[in-house]
Amino acid sequence: MTSESGGPRCDRGAGDTAGHPAPTENDQLRRFAGIWCRAVHPLAATTMTPDEFEVYLLPLAHRLSAALRGSPFETEAAYAVGAALVNAQCTEPEALPAILGVIDAHLVSCSSSAELPDAPGHEPLAEEDARARCVRLQHALAAGFVRELRKCERDEQEAISRAALAARTEAEKALHASEAKFQAVFEGAVIGVGIAGLDGEVLVVNDAMARMFGGMDFFRPGRNVTEFVHPDDVPGAHELYRELVSGERDHFRIEKPHYRDDGSELWTNLTVTLLRDSSGAPQYQLALAEDITEHRQLRERLRYEATHDELTGLPNRTLFLERLDQVLAAGADAERFGVCYLDLDGFKAVNDSLGHVVGDRMLKAVAERLQRCVKAPDELLARVGGDEFLALVTGPAAQADGAGLARRMLAALAEPVRIEGRELRVRASIGVVDGRAGEIGRAEVLRSADITMYRAKAAGGNRYEIADADSNARVIARHSLTNGLPSALEKGEFFIEYQPLVRLTDGTVRGAEALVRWLHPVHGVLGPDQFIPLAEDTGLIVPLGRWVLEQAARQAREWRDAADDEGEPLRVNVNLSPCQLSHPTLVSDTVAVLESAGLCPSALCLEVTENDLIGADESALRPLRQLADLGVDIALDDFGTGYSNLSYLRRLPVSQLKLDRSFTRGMQRAPADPVDVKIVEGIVSLAHTLDLAVTVEGVETAVQAEHLRGLGCDTAQGWYYARPGPPERLHTLALADAS
Repeated sequence: MTSESGGPRCDRGAGDTAGHPAPTENDQLRRFAGIWCRAVHPLAATTMTPDEFEVYLLPLAHRLSAALRGSPFETEAAYAVGAALVNAQCTEPEALPAILGVIDAHLVSCSSSAELPDAPGHEPLAEEDARARCVRLQHALAAGFVRELRKCERDEQEAISRAALAARTEAEKALHASEAKFQAVFEGAVIGVGIAGLDGEVLVVNDAMARMFGGMDFFRPGRNVTEFVHPDDVPGAHELYRELVSGERDHFRIEKPHYRDDGSELWTNLTVTLLRDSSGAPQYQLALAEDITEHRQLRERLRYEATHDELTGLPNRTLFLERLDQVLAAGADAERFGVCYLDLDGFKAVNDSLGHVVGDRMLKAVAERLQRCVKAPDELLARVGGDEFLALVTGPAAQADGAGLARRMLAALAEPVRIEGRELRVRASIGVVDGRAGEIGRAEVLRSADITMYRAKAAGGNRYEIADADSNARVIARHSLTNGLPSALEKGEFFIEYQPLVRLTDGTVRGAEALVRWLHPVHGVLGPDQFIPLAEDTGLIVPLGRWVLEQAARQAREWRDAADDEGEPLRVNVNLSPCQLSHPTLVSDTVAVLESAGLCPSALCLEVTENDLIGADESALRPLRQLADLGVDIALDDFGTGYSNLSYLRRLPVSQLKLDRSFTRGMQRAPADPVDVKIVEGIVSLAHTLDLAVTVEGVETAVQAEHLRGLGCDTAQGWYYARPGPPERLHTLALADAS
């Protein structure tokens, strides 16, 4: 529907229809304000939301509508509306045409519609008059808009000018205050401050900087910072300075030493900063220096204490490992190196018997002698433990140099050390290891040196050994076995084989020697010679020996139960180690084992080596006498290898001699060695004179057995009769004899 003038209606519906009331003036102007808002808000810089902006425009629409229909017609309201729109920040260039366009299109239709009632002071307008008035209102609004916009611009320019003047004044005040503060800081700073040109010429320094260097005379005119070089400057310090003065970097910080004019040394924590001009070009260099000389000296003293042994003054393990790591990291083409690991032999006895004061004095004397052996710059000696020392040599002939150093150290310790009127002999064991960087690591070097040193100690001490892969492997295997011993007994990895004891007169089996074996999960079956010494060293021999005794006694009881009642029962021989002999529970343990197995004491023979009893006093022999009194046989094993004499043999509580195989090897073939025959004949005669039975070990041929039978030996054992085996085989042999 259109109005009578042909223009669109500004109501929200389709106009006045049957049953609907005609829109009021407010409705029409609210719609006008909505159209106006939608057209102008997207183009305005106002901070109001669209709804807020529409509310703001509604009274302006009323004013324009009232001015359009007012009598007399005036345009001042349009001027005010233009100014109000500027105040609402509708100041974008596209905003004013949009404002005028909405007024041109909708103001007349929304203000002069026939349906709107006439208000007081208003008069009905013809379409032509309304359009003419609308044009004048648009001109007036534009004029008011422009006038207000210019006024705002003038006000903003005046405000900017006032702000600039105030800022300039404040800046001048701040600059003056800043210069005063800088001067105060520069003169009163506790750290040194200096300014130099890009050419390095010192321009000005403060009093703190002058005091650090011994006075202002140090910074005499023409002094250049390039003169402050020092041999201990950090690597790259010159390059850092070059990058700074060329503008490649803005600052750097280093710890730097300096020489004062009097030759003394000053250490500073130095920060150098590049100062640029307003265009960014390098202009000056500013240096801030903090005196850290005392801090540096303290740090070096703490470093020395952390890397040197307090007692001897030698480098300690920390410093040695640092130096070793440097050598190892030098690269594949580096010279070879050698390590000597020295450990004093028997030093613990010195501490225990003479006290730690004497021990410390001895260590200091040893350190002084060893230090005299290490003179070359590529050699280093360190004390790394109580009586342990490590030496490092580098060079193309590291092994030869290491061995030579080891010889010099042993020679230096050859003379006794005199302490408090005593002459103390010094012995040492040394392990020598050589290698090349990139081929061996630190841990492997130290492990090999340690193992090699213990090889020297095991060989008797007071000597050096050179690392050898095969020898070290054997030591490592020995260590592995030692570590595995305790759990082996718990896991049941031990078992016993029995070697028959044969009566020479009739060839019958009279018993067997119990020989323990270790079924190792890695190394297979191990004989007693491979682990019994380890068990003795670790103390495990006592529980292991008791286990062997229990198993052997139980087996002897089983043999007895399985045999006929006629004839002698089979006897079992069990070896005793020195640790078992000296153990206080030997007698009680043996008695308990016999009672538990239900075995007669005469069915048990305990074998003790001759060397274990040499020099034993009566208290050491008492356990054996007690066992002999109970009826247990005692056999003297390996007889002839020691230094027993007739009188000593008479006082031992033994009933048998086991002749070592070394005396009978000459009898394995005919004719027999006459010397061996005479020796064995004499031993048998002596033994029988003392009522001792004689057993021969290591019988391997029938000829040998015949010779021994002819010489009167009582029993024998060896591969000629049977190798060690399971208990069932011995029982089979015994039954064969009986049949």
